[in-house]
Amino acid sequence: MIKPALVLVACLGSAALPLHAQGLRIPGSGSGPSLMLPPASAATTSSTASQRQADYIVAVVNSEPLTNNEVRARALRFQQQAAQQGQAAQLPPRDIFLGQVMERLISEKAQLQYAREIGIKIDDSQVDNAEANIAAQNQLSVADFRRRLSSEGIDSTRFREDLRGQLILQRLRERDFEQRVKISDTEADQFLLEQNATVDATRLELNIAQILIAVPETATPAQVTELQARAQRAYERARAGEDFAALARELSSAPDARESGGAMGLRTIDRYPELFTDAVRTLSTGGVAAPIRSGAGFHVLKLVEKRQGGGIDSTVVENHARHILLRIGAQMTQAQAVERLAAIKRRVQAGGDFAALARETSQDGSAKDGGDLGWSRPGQFVPEFEEALEKLAVGQVSDPVLSRFGVHLIQLLERREARLTQREQREIARNMLREKRLDETYANWAQDIRARAYVEMRESPQ
Repeated sequence: MIKPALVLVACLGSAALPLHAQGLRIPGSGSGPSLMLPPASAATTSSTASQRQADYIVAVVNSEPLTNNEVRARALRFQQQAAQQGQAAQLPPRDIFLGQVMERLISEKAQLQYAREIGIKIDDSQVDNAEANIAAQNQLSVADFRRRLSSEGIDSTRFREDLRGQLILQRLRERDFEQRVKISDTEADQFLLEQNATVDATRLELNIAQILIAVPETATPAQVTELQARAQRAYERARAGEDFAALARELSSAPDARESGGAMGLRTIDRYPELFTDAVRTLSTGGVAAPIRSGAGFHVLKLVEKRQGGGIDSTVVENHARHILLRIGAQMTQAQAVERLAAIKRRVQAGGDFAALARETSQDGSAKDGGDLGWSRPGQFVPEFEEALEKLAVGQVSDPVLSRFGVHLIQLLERREARLTQREQREIARNMLREKRLDETYANWAQDIRARAYVEMRESPQ
């Protein structure tokens, strides 16, 4: 499955959302059917075909036209996103859906017009960087990413213009709104008390991944012993740093192992077998439990994620990592950096010293320390780096990771849970409350901009 992009595309039903709350999933790699808009009725198919080819104006926003093709392109992306999130069935009927998309675009155009009036601009290099980051998150080159968009009916030029628009709106939000919202210590403390008052132990949520080594009911003692040994070997490989999802696809007998990599999804503890929750109870996030036996066979379990429903967590997962950074520029292209770091990874996997290689090759200030970054908490690194780091098991080395700083090779050394101080919990509460108020403030402003815009409706989108 293609990874979610980090930026782009506001959600239906909201006047405007911050980029961290938005998201576009790029269409799948071809393993499933291509996603298109729901077909029109037989009576209208022929009459709308020529309209789609010719395109036409559906609305005018302060003298700027909005075309049918713009609506259809955005609708297609919303639909693809909904399908990948398992929410396609929740979309409204086609005519209502297209009307909602059109209204979303009208609101966006009005906001972008205001942003241009006050001089906010995003140049091509900023769009290039954002596009490259999205492509990298999908493990594609920019050229392959554009071909993927084209294969799914998304025009790359239109995609870049939409990306530019979202970056402009983000800049507008940062410039005109983020400084307005201030949260006092008293407000943060009160919010923290209110959140913690909702804590319910039964709402603890876990995401557990498993490798199931099935034991047939007719298995002989010798066969059981052999299967148990197989489970033990899987456990040892996972503990040694091999990718758990890859091991699950290779070894697990669970029916969905190939698709999910063994992950069973975030769910409350009462929706897991007690045998499983007991096995992972003492694990830190990312930890792997020794094989356990059930009626189905032997299970090797990994605690992928743990979240307390309600309240604000009093603990946080910390990572101790090191990396090698190669910067992209006139001396080295992105492709060259990726190729070089892939070769370094192979050397490390063959027994090479990561720290020595970091001192020799890394272009980061941490090179003198063998690339050691020390202990870190969520939010300290750029999203691309953190996403890759969180997926690593202890001892594991990532594939090359592209960020705004260059291309990284990351190794996770240790992982632990740390208790937050009262001050740190207050800051989390402050940020949550601030983000909530900022969203409300921005949404109200966007509604006002939409209300003041002159909008002439022409034809319904098809």
